[in-house]
Amino acid sequence: MAPASVLVASDLDRTLIYSSAALALGMPDAQAPRLLCVEVHESKPLSYMTEDAADLLAQLTGEAVFVPTTTRTRKQYQRIQLPGTAPKYAICANGGHILVDGVTDVDWHASVLRRLAEECAPLSEIRAYLTATTDLSWVRKHRVAEDLFAYLVVERERLPEEWLGRFGAWAEERGWTVSLQGRKVYAVPKPLTKSAAVREVARRIGATLTLAAGDSLLDADLLLAADRAWRPGHGELADSDWTAPHLDVLAERGVAAGEEILRRFRAAAAV
Repeated sequence: MAPASVLVASDLDRTLIYSSAALALGMPDAQAPRLLCVEVHESKPLSYMTEDAADLLAQLTGEAVFVPTTTRTRKQYQRIQLPGTAPKYAICANGGHILVDGVTDVDWHASVLRRLAEECAPLSEIRAYLTATTDLSWVRKHRVAEDLFAYLVVERERLPEEWLGRFGAWAEERGWTVSLQGRKVYAVPKPLTKSAAVREVARRIGATLTLAAGDSLLDADLLLAADRAWRPGHGELADSDWTAPHLDVLAERGVAAGEEILRRFRAAAAV
């Protein structure tokens, strides 16, 4: 099978790359894997892969079309230095931007903006709700990403579950999805999906097989749209026992899951 016919679309944070808090190194220190730092922020190391995972990804980029597929903004994505050949395509802002050789595809972005305007409440309405209903005792930051969606950085242990439930129901009625990931509460318009952007890249390259991996509720549509998919043993999808007929659930958690996902990608791409 020619490499261009296989598309590998993978979430990044807590799927392929991990902060120090998310590594889940449960083994004795002397048995811990060697780690490679793949992201620095404000002069400090932020995200890691195992060295074996880095080698697997470097090989995968020569065997398939690897497309990083992230909710990160373009600026946040561009801090990451992944091993292997630089991806020709990358998907940022949960599908709001397709980067081609690092540059936004303006036609795709314009089509996304049209869908959002037609199908869901405006971002300003979501932001107004967040401003009116949140409490500084548990919210550290209010953020807007690429003028497409909003998120809060919260004190997870102080986050009121009843508020999260109310916000989720309120947002649902307005065409938005709410997702809790680590210390962040995301509010994302339903038409803003990773899967739509991945289907567009697959169309452009003529992909005959699409592989995907992810750990959060915002990855569910991506996993459903793939021919084969994997999720780690941690994350929102694991917490809710989410599954699908073509999905493999991995036992591994933390950075070890990222390494195993890459092994699975390479094996499936070689068939």
